Amino acid sequence: MEEGLARAVLWGCLLVVLGALAAIVGHVLVQGLPGIDVDFLTTAPRASGREGGILTTIVATLYLVAGALAIAGPVGIACAIYLAEYLREGSLERIARFGVQTLAGVPSIIFGLFGFTAFVLWLGLGWSILSGSLTLAAMILPTLVKAAEEAIRAVPDSYRQGSLALGATKGQTILRVVLPVAMPGILSGVILSIGRVIGETAAVLLTAGSALGFAVSPLDSGRTMAVHLYLLAMEGISVPKAYSTSAVLILLVVGLNALATRITSRFTVRR
Repeated sequence: MEEGLARAVLWGCLLVVLGALAAIVGHVLVQGLPGIDVDFLTTAPRASGREGGILTTIVATLYLVAGALAIAGPVGIACAIYLAEYLREGSLERIARFGVQTLAGVPSIIFGLFGFTAFVLWLGLGWSILSGSLTLAAMILPTLVKAAEEAIRAVPDSYRQGSLALGATKGQTILRVVLPVAMPGILSGVILSIGRVIGETAAVLLTAGSALGFAVSPLDSGRTMAVHLYLLAMEGISVPKAYSTSAVLILLVVGLNALATRITSRFTVRR
């Protein structure tokens, strides 16, 4: 009786979550899909976004995703390897974990202010894709570290012992045995990081800027889709185009997540 009641409550909670998700996504898609066509996806915004499409915002969004992952990925994985394989329990280990947890809880606007001060002003990078990528890399670093560390710790010790027994060094064991097995979990952290980068607004607005032109180099300013739809909606420029931009953003996130999940599955099967 109690088990059945608990299962019913859990199912009810699941249905509430799925219902809320379906309502939000459905509303955005119903309002936004009619405005999406080839012209909307292949032309640049004009008249502050009242006319034209969102091509430049798509390009800027992909630039920021690639830049942030290229910076945070190697650093996050290296930090996770050190925490999981080399750092012993003690004061330093507790300090390192406390630092990662604290960094994960910092609001995005604080990252934006830090990026604006450190990269835009102090380093003289200006409002640029590079400033935005560095700021977003710092923002997603805790997610990558925690996901990678948990994936590495989940690898059975027998794998390490077998590799070491065959004469491999600790470094060779980590690179050739542990990391390949842990890669699906690491990619899960990458998927979560992609979602946060694509949906971020405040930190991007303060560091990458909101220029509507094409970002040719890393030092050019660019407007992401999240910033674009925010400005369209909040400034009353064009609510229909804001819905259409939101629909494209949702489809892009779903597509990237599906692609990453497929890569993870194929990698797991291959291993």
